[in-house]
Amino acid sequence: MARQQRALIIGGGPAGSTAALALQHVGLEPVVFEAYPRSSVDVGSYLGVATNGLAALRAVDAHHLVRAVGFPTRRNVLWNHNRRHLATVPFGGTLPDGTTSLTLKRARLSRALEDEAIRRGVRVEFGKRLDSAIEASDGRVIARFTDGTQADGDVLIGADGIHSVTRRLIDPSAPKPRYVGLTNFGGYTPDARLSFEPHAWHMIFGRRAFFGFTLDLGGGAVWFANVPRPQISAAERAATTHDDWQRQLTAVFADDRGPAVDLIHRGRLELAGDSTFDLPHVPRWHRGRMIIVGDAAHAPSPTSGQGASIAMEDGVVLAQCLRDLPSIPEAFVAYERLRRARVERIVAVGARGSSAKVPGPVGRLFRDLMVPIFLRLFANEQAMRWIFDYEVDLETPEAVNRGPEALSAVAGPGGTSVSVTKR
Repeated sequence: MARQQRALIIGGGPAGSTAALALQHVGLEPVVFEAYPRSSVDVGSYLGVATNGLAALRAVDAHHLVRAVGFPTRRNVLWNHNRRHLATVPFGGTLPDGTTSLTLKRARLSRALEDEAIRRGVRVEFGKRLDSAIEASDGRVIARFTDGTQADGDVLIGADGIHSVTRRLIDPSAPKPRYVGLTNFGGYTPDARLSFEPHAWHMIFGRRAFFGFTLDLGGGAVWFANVPRPQISAAERAATTHDDWQRQLTAVFADDRGPAVDLIHRGRLELAGDSTFDLPHVPRWHRGRMIIVGDAAHAPSPTSGQGASIAMEDGVVLAQCLRDLPSIPEAFVAYERLRRARVERIVAVGARGSSAKVPGPVGRLFRDLMVPIFLRLFANEQAMRWIFDYEVDLETPEAVNRGPEALSAVAGPGGTSVSVTKR
């Protein structure tokens, strides 16, 4: 009887946990190594999981877990600083069971997927930070951790985020993350007392910064602020309290007519001074038996709303390739062929969105005139289907080897994938 192949997964976030569930589903033995201790604290920011991310989770029967800890957010409503409505754009479609895109705490998403992996028998080790990795003479890959321990497997999957150690091990000259010029803040205000449309993110182009909020099912407001400024140093972050940050934020939005000042003043800050990075192009995704997925390979800015969703897609597609192709090198090549064009196109969309958030006075006038026209033509439901209607057919054997007649055009020019279908 052939030995079950073991996959060492570095990182227990959405990409790593989804990869673990998918690899177990196709018959491999995944082991997850998470750098941080296991925690039940809901720290950090919120994120969106669009319908394409939920479809990836549905492929491993895990999308119900996210529904249980999130709330629906079906569209983005854009406003200018004078509370003039500019446009409404979709944030995903609707899955066959009626599920729409969701908003939830990043920590809750990671914990729900980690807990499910453990419940299904996946070994998850916490407090294991990768230090180095080598390929042994017998073809196995050996991962060494900063606590002096090591583990061996048939393949090593780096799902260790935008500052990935695995990416550097694969290619010491790999590019570093790019600061996009925005510092991110996030908070929550209970009893928001707002009459805005529910089940939507309201995005406000302020005079000096960008502000977004959505109402949860209890009437509270989840909000964030993107402030253009030089990257915050570790010393500045250490010397600035949450009260200091909140005073700075209320001053930034003082000239805008939206609800930002009130929500910041009455709310609690849950994420402060977080420099925003993206990773537009990593030339090399794999070497030998090591490969990177998620933010380690392609990190869009938060403006895209797609970071977690495309990371979870990665895990399912990689599992499919490892199942359906005869060797690990062939599987890695197929995975990159199926994923690169799509994810880099999404990263580019996010970069354009970040650069447009805070123009000058002339730019604001042009934006207010042109944004409604542009979005009506290029960000309508039909135009966005290439992002949201991406679904991995994990149950179809040999899907990655099917011919051109099986192609789906959801990945866009040059990124057509034989492993996905249109809903």
